[in-house]
Amino acid sequence: MKKIFASRPLLTLRQLATAFTLMLAAAVPAAAAEGPHSTPADATPLVSVDWLKAHLHDPGLLVLDIRSAIDGGGTKAYLAGHIPGSVHSDYDKDGWRVTRHDVAFMLPSVPQLEKLIGDLGIDENSRVVVTPAGVSYTDFGSAARVYWTLKYLGMKELSILDGGYAAWTADSSNPVETGMKTPSPQIFTAQVDKAILAQAPDVERAITDKDVTLVDSRSTSYYTGKEKAPTAAAYGHIPGAVDVDNASLYDTATNRLKPKAELAKLVNKVAPDQPAVTYCNTGHWAAIDWFVLSEVLGRKNTRLYAGSMAEWSHDPKRPIASSRTKLDDLKKALGLGQ
Repeated sequence: MKKIFASRPLLTLRQLATAFTLMLAAAVPAAAAEGPHSTPADATPLVSVDWLKAHLHDPGLLVLDIRSAIDGGGTKAYLAGHIPGSVHSDYDKDGWRVTRHDVAFMLPSVPQLEKLIGDLGIDENSRVVVTPAGVSYTDFGSAARVYWTLKYLGMKELSILDGGYAAWTADSSNPVETGMKTPSPQIFTAQVDKAILAQAPDVERAITDKDVTLVDSRSTSYYTGKEKAPTAAAYGHIPGAVDVDNASLYDTATNRLKPKAELAKLVNKVAPDQPAVTYCNTGHWAAIDWFVLSEVLGRKNTRLYAGSMAEWSHDPKRPIASSRTKLDDLKKALGLGQ
């Protein structure tokens, strides 16, 4: 008797491809299966040198060196030495802030920022570690403003290197590169987060809204009107604002922000835990207060008034509170004061 064998249908190409994909997936470790641009579990808004060393070669991670004349550096300093693989963008020269409607240091348009960021090799999936020089609170303000700008454009994977480049080079065993690294341009498409930006009408409402705290990030001399920045058209502060000097949040001995508990104590003295708007002269120092409130202390209902006093005082109809006296004006006329 003949043995009869049942015929077996051949696998289709689609079935073969599916089977092959499943085999590959089973062979890939779980960590890699998360994707090349997954966020490390221990990533925070402030990351240490040790953290960066451990993740420096992670796929999708980009170190953004922003040294400029503000910290006494710039392209020349970057060429002389930088964290391996980092790209440079001069915070002071490359268009992070622009003059608009005769007001200096304003937030650029979204298309301008998309080009600036894409040309640096950054796309929406990049993990960016903003790296300042690490020499002063004003220098940290550069990093905070760039961080805020990237977050405003919708980026999620962001950090600032705690202590900046100075902290990196403090350990002589850390590698340093010289010369220029040319980034590979990417197409960056912004997903604007308007929740972290305050504009002049928002500030006008906050003056009378007791449920919103206006936080002046400048020193007391600016706040009271004893001193004025060249970018501002008037002395004093926005009515109702409290003074939280950005320099008071920074430890000059370590060139880092103060510990979280100390920051909370300083802020809680004058700024209740409620929606807040930070401002300064040009939105630079105010980015420090915004970073502390929002990213360190977790007050996510904090916004930055990017135009700050430069924009606010540009309109003479807007109210300004000041403790300046005629004697102060006389001293200035005699060259004895601001």
